[in-house]
Amino acid sequence: MPDITSPTFKADPFPYYAQLRRDSPVHEVMLPGRQRAWLVTRYADVLALLKDERFVKSRANVVGSYREPWMPAMFRPLSRNMLDLEPPDHTRLRSIVQKAFTPRFVEMLRDRVETIANDLLAAMPQRHRMDVIADFALPLPTIVIAEMLGVPAEQQHRFHRWSQSIVAANWSKWSMVRAVPNVMAFIRYIRRLIALKRARPADDLVTALVGEHESAHESDDRLSDDELLSMIFLLLIAGHETTVNLIGNGTLALLQHPTEMQRLRDDPSILAPAVEELLRFGSPLETATERYAREPLTFAGTPLPAGALVYAVLASANRDETVFDDPDRLNLLRDPNRHLSFGLGIHYCLGAPLARMEGQIAFRALLRTFPHLRLTNKPLRWRRGLVLQGLEGLGVE
Repeated sequence: MPDITSPTFKADPFPYYAQLRRDSPVHEVMLPGRQRAWLVTRYADVLALLKDERFVKSRANVVGSYREPWMPAMFRPLSRNMLDLEPPDHTRLRSIVQKAFTPRFVEMLRDRVETIANDLLAAMPQRHRMDVIADFALPLPTIVIAEMLGVPAEQQHRFHRWSQSIVAANWSKWSMVRAVPNVMAFIRYIRRLIALKRARPADDLVTALVGEHESAHESDDRLSDDELLSMIFLLLIAGHETTVNLIGNGTLALLQHPTEMQRLRDDPSILAPAVEELLRFGSPLETATERYAREPLTFAGTPLPAGALVYAVLASANRDETVFDDPDRLNLLRDPNRHLSFGLGIHYCLGAPLARMEGQIAFRALLRTFPHLRLTNKPLRWRRGLVLQGLEGLGVE
């Protein structure tokens, strides 16, 4: 059985997923740390899982005497985030930040995102080589989400370094222990940021969230201390990680399919469907975040115990041959394209409109600025982990 969190597996997981879709669509695996989990790989089953109320996001909602896996104490406040909660708490928290990520509000950021993208690329014309991840795919969404939240410019480089360590942590105790220094540094930083916004309020999202935390003290709708901390933590991480992988994986796909890259270069009007296809083909999220069986149940013909850890494999669903014609071929004009890269249901990605816009701007700017872009001979480096699927570096010339 392959280690599905390893960089080697991440380089090409699709043959394995095709085999699972055919022979074992709800498949038990052992994660690092001896944690049992089940992978759901068929499109129809992933669709059903993401809407099935028998699966919960919080382990506390599992029926019976299910014992939670060990977790360092400083991680626990961060579990009060939208991804790990059920309604009504999830609904309340999502509604607080929803308006900052609506398509209408995101469109107001377009000029600023274009400026950032162009400035990043303008700094590189004299160089014959670049790393698409380090020089472009990472700083673009990092700057955007940091400015939205009100992170000072000189501090923006810090949180991705912490984020990389945290999202790569797996279910083993040793992996979690290794992540502790970065979690502690991140939490200390967020607390300082909150204190800064209390002392000097500004027109940014952290100031607005601090206001939600401090107003209406008698109301059940206000943010608790843990919720404020975990909300900012989640927005900083999720606000850039998906887009980094969209731009990185998408650029790699275009470079490996020069006919499609030339099609996009010749006709930028197809950017919107092109980004949807790049989202499908190189899913920035390999799996949705974890779900747990609320009680003993049968799903897609497979019995699952109470507390079973289940992952919807979005990357597999996006290559399901029963839904997508010739799914392993990149087709920038694919229609229909009902990919699941942003998930589904109440936990559908809040930042999807922002990621789509950033992707469209990034690919247009990259192909316009560097019309003869090609891969170097440098080996591709994939990030370790389970949920994310992305490159550590992408050398081009």
